[in-house]
Amino acid sequence: MDDELITERRSVAFPQVFGYLRHVTGGLARHAALVGCLTEYCRQHELTLCGVFTDRDTAVPVRSPAFVGLLDALELPETYGAVVPALSHLGPKRVAGERKRQITVSSARLIVVRSTTRPTTASVPSLGASADLQRLGDT
Repeated sequence: MDDELITERRSVAFPQVFGYLRHVTGGLARHAALVGCLTEYCRQHELTLCGVFTDRDTAVPVRSPAFVGLLDALELPETYGAVVPALSHLGPKRVAGERKRQITVSSARLIVVRSTTRPTTASVPSLGASADLQRLGDT
């Protein structure tokens, strides 16, 4: 996602988003931390997190049940986009690329809490997650 402001320059109030996680290792505490990361990010950026779809299977088909559920939710009226803690939650590179394509085809935004680029200490933070969010849901 680019660094444009989500709600500050748009005439929308609390856009509705759906979360997506690929959680195949770790326990319930890890899953809760990831959901907490998405929840806090949405709160800070005036987004309404309507639900979180989670894939737990180690196999990564492009059209897994949770991802299909996400795509269905993105078709609902008033849905703004999908939010993930990091791009790695979309799966391996080939699968992630196809999943990103399918999300954008639905006219939804893909919001990544933690981008792959880290701001330097001298730079002003972008819309990426704060250090606190990275600790909560570090992937």
